[in-house]
Amino acid sequence: MVQPATAGSAWPEPAPLDPRSAPVPEYGTGTLAELLPTLASGLGVPGLSAGLGLEPADRVCVFLVDGLGWELLKAHPDEAPFLTSLLPTSRGRTGAPIAAGFPSTTATSLASVGTGLPPGEHGLPGYTVMDPDTGALMNQLRWQPWTDPYVWQPYPTVFQRADAAGVRTCQVSAPDFQYTPLTKIALSGGTFHGRLSGEDRMDFSAEQLAAADRSLVYTYYSEVDGKGHRFGTDSDAWRGQVMYVDRLAERLAEQLPPRSALYITADHGMIDLPFDPEARIDFDEDWELRAGVAVLGGEGRARHVYAVPGAAADVAAVWREVLGDRMWVATRQEAVEAGWFGPRIDSRVYGRIGDVVAAACDDVAIVASETEPKESAMVGLHGSMTAVEQLVPLLEVRT
Repeated sequence: MVQPATAGSAWPEPAPLDPRSAPVPEYGTGTLAELLPTLASGLGVPGLSAGLGLEPADRVCVFLVDGLGWELLKAHPDEAPFLTSLLPTSRGRTGAPIAAGFPSTTATSLASVGTGLPPGEHGLPGYTVMDPDTGALMNQLRWQPWTDPYVWQPYPTVFQRADAAGVRTCQVSAPDFQYTPLTKIALSGGTFHGRLSGEDRMDFSAEQLAAADRSLVYTYYSEVDGKGHRFGTDSDAWRGQVMYVDRLAERLAEQLPPRSALYITADHGMIDLPFDPEARIDFDEDWELRAGVAVLGGEGRARHVYAVPGAAADVAAVWREVLGDRMWVATRQEAVEAGWFGPRIDSRVYGRIGDVVAAACDDVAIVASETEPKESAMVGLHGSMTAVEQLVPLLEVRT
């Protein structure tokens, strides 16, 4: 029986979450970073490890659907009957998901896919991070302010390594993406083919697969994520996009040439948050969270917090006190030691990580209504290590 509080007493404050208790992605054996190295290794590309243990195929296609996480897919069998039928094939036919990597956000995940490296090595550890050389907040999706892409991310892509090894390699995506810095440093190698419609991308991907004895094709669709951000995953607009993607995936699967493997995956999932002050804590109006903070980076559910000189310990203490029962709040060193960004952190990347890193485990986000009005108005959010954000499918079709 619960006893009522006596006069003068107070309920004990909940203990802050231990950063080491966060469900860190399975770097090396079960994340997006292992996908292309595993597939390219099976195609005979030297120097790559097959961390996911997938069966090799002569012709391989990766179809990445932005925002279609594992938990969301499982919850919508009526909208995605074809993809749902493939759930038992996920992750080498174990019926299990893989993890995006932290943070579970597009720029980070696409860099992990393309380079085959975790965030601590490829160096895109968030939606926005501070450039330690300039002090500017760098948006790694829009690439603003301009930064030399090959200095920011110097490693070759798996596509480049496959192309050099004689594998026919290409990317089939929206034409607007061809010359973006993110494409250059994460998704280049072989030939980029711009196709506007989803149907054209599926048809052309199948043609490219069949055009050589060894081929590696990557194709991408973004609007599941777009509709989720704008309207939420409980909206008709979002469900309509899932239905469309299901038809696209089936269209591609039906055209696979012999000796092919198609892998359907995503870069993250998504969670809808209500527009109330309990779920959306506004950094721009919260003097306590702002104290000692020079720059706020990351995104609502995965924040990089950069302190003014000498204030890092105080900022960590305050964020842990205010948010520690709803978010994993870690100092930079704690996050690094816990492996949030992978087992190794390149020296050029270390300073890009916040002095404090806060990852949501509850239905909460740290928004910034004045400095980030567009992001703060989004219904669907992602970035953290919860299952709905972090887990993604790895569905397989073989011929």
